[in-house]
Amino acid sequence: MTKKVLPLTIGLLAISFLRAQEISPSPSASATPARAVRISFVPPPLEGKVSLGVYNEWGQLVRVLHQEAEFDEFTIGADALSTKWDGKDDYDYDLPAGKYSARGFLVAPMKIEQISQTDEAVFIDPAPPVRIKLVANPLENNERPTIDLVAGYDDDSTYIQTLDGLPLVTVSKLDKSSEVAVVLDLERDKSLNMLVRTAVTREFRITGITKMMAFDCGQFELK
Repeated sequence: MTKKVLPLTIGLLAISFLRAQEISPSPSASATPARAVRISFVPPPLEGKVSLGVYNEWGQLVRVLHQEAEFDEFTIGADALSTKWDGKDDYDYDLPAGKYSARGFLVAPMKIEQISQTDEAVFIDPAPPVRIKLVANPLENNERPTIDLVAGYDDDSTYIQTLDGLPLVTVSKLDKSSEVAVVLDLERDKSLNMLVRTAVTREFRITGITKMMAFDCGQFELK
């Protein structure tokens, strides 16, 4: 009796093992290792907030890394501030390996005031970029740089941004209107005027916009 039971038991175990292999899912491929690039810079000698972008080798903005950030949002080293970039764009997609660069602006506090509001429908014409000459950054030994600014907005707010899309200064909060239009103009006294049209049309005056310093973090390799 024992001799008959033993082969039968071994056979059943073998069948169970083969079935388990068929049912068990194969191991999944290991996840792609996280890519992290350390970006550091010496902040310009100016009180304010930092907006920092990552650019591809063609000079296109691919990631807004920091928008109006305080210094304590960075890692503070002995002689520089640093941050990390995960190699993704603004839509959370991995970017291809290659050469990238980072640069940004330190923006001093400025005065933003609403000067009018109307319930009447106001047609807003597209306007050319506003060209502004900034304060020179003494750490980079360059002349006063010139940048082009335009109005921008997202789901939550309107802001002044560079022509390539880096937000610099929040101007107003937005309601949940389905239609938004914004435009930026330069006044004779060097202040900026922004019209924001949602359910109502509001007008804002921004003064002190030239109190910004540009800085460059240099080029780096994404692997």
